[in-house]
Amino acid sequence: MENKKYVFVGHRDDEVNDQMEHEFVKTLIEKGVKDQIKLVKTEIFGLHTYDSILKVMPDDVVYTNLDMAGMNRVIDEHLIGGEPVKDLLYKGKKEEYIDLGDEPFYHKQYRIVLKNAGVIDPESIEEYLGRNGYKGLVKAISEMNPESVIEEMKKSGLRGRGGGGFPTWMKWNFSRQVENKTKYIVCNADEGDPGAYMDRSVLESDPHALVEGMAIAGFAVGATKGFIYCRAEYPLAIKRLELAIKEAGEYGLLGKNILGTGVDFELEVRLGAGAFVCGEETALLASIEGKRGMPKPRPPFPAVKGLWDKPTVINNVETLSNVPVIMYKGGDWYGAIGTEKSKGTKVFALCGKVLKSGLVEVPMGTTLEEIIFDVGGGSYSDIPFKAAQTGGPSGGVIPPQFLKTPISYESLLELGSIMGSGGLIVMDEADCMVDVSKFYLQFTVDESCGKCAPCRIGGKQLLGLLEKVTNGTADESTIKNIHKVSNAMKKASLCGLGQTSPNPVLSTLKYYENEYLEHINDKKCSTGVCKDLVQYTVVEDKCIGCTLCARKCPVSCIDGKTKEPHFINQDKCIKCGECFTACKFDAINVG
Repeated sequence: MENKKYVFVGHRDDEVNDQMEHEFVKTLIEKGVKDQIKLVKTEIFGLHTYDSILKVMPDDVVYTNLDMAGMNRVIDEHLIGGEPVKDLLYKGKKEEYIDLGDEPFYHKQYRIVLKNAGVIDPESIEEYLGRNGYKGLVKAISEMNPESVIEEMKKSGLRGRGGGGFPTWMKWNFSRQVENKTKYIVCNADEGDPGAYMDRSVLESDPHALVEGMAIAGFAVGATKGFIYCRAEYPLAIKRLELAIKEAGEYGLLGKNILGTGVDFELEVRLGAGAFVCGEETALLASIEGKRGMPKPRPPFPAVKGLWDKPTVINNVETLSNVPVIMYKGGDWYGAIGTEKSKGTKVFALCGKVLKSGLVEVPMGTTLEEIIFDVGGGSYSDIPFKAAQTGGPSGGVIPPQFLKTPISYESLLELGSIMGSGGLIVMDEADCMVDVSKFYLQFTVDESCGKCAPCRIGGKQLLGLLEKVTNGTADESTIKNIHKVSNAMKKASLCGLGQTSPNPVLSTLKYYENEYLEHINDKKCSTGVCKDLVQYTVVEDKCIGCTLCARKCPVSCIDGKTKEPHFINQDKCIKCGECFTACKFDAINVG
């Protein structure tokens, strides 16, 4: 049997995943082939609808939905015998094996940040080097000077992928021009948006790209020290980052006198406790310094006066992971991708009511329709598409009439949303827009640091107004008050958390005001999501008196004799919906 590398992806259930990995290794040992087979835990994005996945390299063959019996067959017949197990191979819609390159999920993607994900062993610097790793760093420190590196970044047009889209070269140049012997590079890996996992996946699948990007940034601005601020809830990412830093140091690519060029750059991982506000750069820096993570007024900006009052460049994982390929292939190459003002690609965490969830990387300018329906396969049910939510708690919703909008920083702002870090949640007609806005606002209220009154008090007031809408106590003045509080928060809050937290509320009001009015005027939620506005009643003509609904009711609020129509006591009903689910005769009305 020739040497191969086998990439084990695992099972969506962590407990089953651990069991399968243990049994897989045990079987390899029993059959005496463990030394010939390399087992790697990584990801194959775009196949998340399958319970388990195993990818065999370099054969580039994928197996899905494997149980332990299937695993054993793959080991015996393919890994040892050399013949793929055809009935277990990944199948597309035509129920025949297709290569991942032919999978529609990948057709409109252009992978730069995700190019190594699911392809290399993230715990092997040799494999990263084999994919042109560290060539960008070597080129920068041996053939270029700091000014020319920044000029190359300017040509690329790369903008911050963490939210605001500030030009990366400009931020670097601000720090470069400050006269100070001590400067820092900080990576914001404190990903906290609901539904977002872009940074985590990059750190787990390709940590050396971040290490290389930070070293290039350090050379460009004159920094000799870098910090990766990563939330402690990402243990695998932290493990692989620390290993990557160690390996890079052993190869002379980090530390003192990198490759004998006289360039110094050291890296350290600092752990965050999961506070969403620490995604704000001044709060993040305070946390690194060992202080409570709370924002400070700006200016001065961190690029001039940041960590321990020294010039500090802060970029997020995706931004810095673009840097190595820009240095290696050139700024003009990268700048040719995307739109006039939004260059390159963007990674999105596509999730929600979509057939194929996963991380997608597409050129800027790709439309929402292409991402959701061509890449994501559209809705996984027959319920029509209703909205896409981008930008997490700081973003907004985008209705169907704007699906053909090309993705860019400017186009999303015009629609009342933002690019943000890249969360993209698909919703259908079963989702209540008032409830969606309340969910995001509840998140930001919980995550507010409380330092400034507009956010601390305004957020609670705004949430209270939304709760009135969903519980049926709102009146015609409520919407006016929502606008007042939202505008005050946007203008007066200290940091981006408070300034942007009304965005989901305002965007749902802009495009779905009719739903708010239905809640307020008709005391009704047509989706049935807002329980206080839902009433379950029995349709007498359809009820045959089978008593199944009464037996399923947890509070015994349904009365009636056998074979006679039942009725629901509204004073006792808790709106749980068990009767609706249990009824087999469509005799429960929701209204």
